Amino acid sequence: MTAIILPILLLAAGCSKDEPTKVDKAVAASVAGAPPGGSEDALAKGAPASDIKEKNDLIEFAYAYPAEAAQIPELAKFLDADRQVKHTALVAAAERDRAASAKGRFPYHAHSHLQKWLRVTNTPRFLSLSAEIETYAGGAHGMTSFDTLLWDRNKPARLKPVDLFISPEAFDAAIREDFCDRIKQAKAEKGIQTPDEPGSPFAKCPPVSAQTVWVGSSDGRYLDRMTIAIAPYEIGPFAEGSYKINMPVTSALVRVVKPEFARDFLPVN
Repeated sequence: MTAIILPILLLAAGCSKDEPTKVDKAVAASVAGAPPGGSEDALAKGAPASDIKEKNDLIEFAYAYPAEAAQIPELAKFLDADRQVKHTALVAAAERDRAASAKGRFPYHAHSHLQKWLRVTNTPRFLSLSAEIETYAGGAHGMTSFDTLLWDRNKPARLKPVDLFISPEAFDAAIREDFCDRIKQAKAEKGIQTPDEPGSPFAKCPPVSAQTVWVGSSDGRYLDRMTIAIAPYEIGPFAEGSYKINMPVTSALVRVVKPEFARDFLPVN
């Protein structure tokens, strides 16, 4: 009887289609001698996008990032920590404001922080992310701001796009003239004339390095385009809103890229 049963069991085992689960792979990657970070990489592989939302009488909070970021363990850990810091700060400020409103007998309006990271581009070396942030802290109106993040797989490390250049000053000098001209054009499209008076708070073209820079790619391999996101009050009153100025990566810009990043850029002229 045993001789008959054993071949059947072996046949069943040989035909099994069970594959190791993600947890199985993570356990295997954590054994002694396995590459460092292998367990985290196994768990992160195929991770979905993160999209956390909360809305109640005290706050409205949202924080999201794409699957490409979720699948990089170190980056996902940073973004999760950033989300927690911003949620904690929002709740603390909202509770203070609500207590003050109860004491002063004036209405309380829920505070909010709404942030969404989007993929700008994903090249073999870089994952470039952009974020638009809408906040409200109980004043006359909410506020729009921006953020940027560049993940360098070669290091690996988080960078800002300006970190790719030899200095903020060199970056500004290489892009300034074209940037300032494009601001005037963007304002003209809104029917707004840039003030020429020296004393005007918005007459001066601001340094690009002080704004939010997003870097992108047209071919998924080389960095060859940029968008400069400008928040309200930077180049005009709140009523003008924000601006997004699209810029090409020119030869002048590539000349001031740090040598370690030069092969990742492709100028358009």
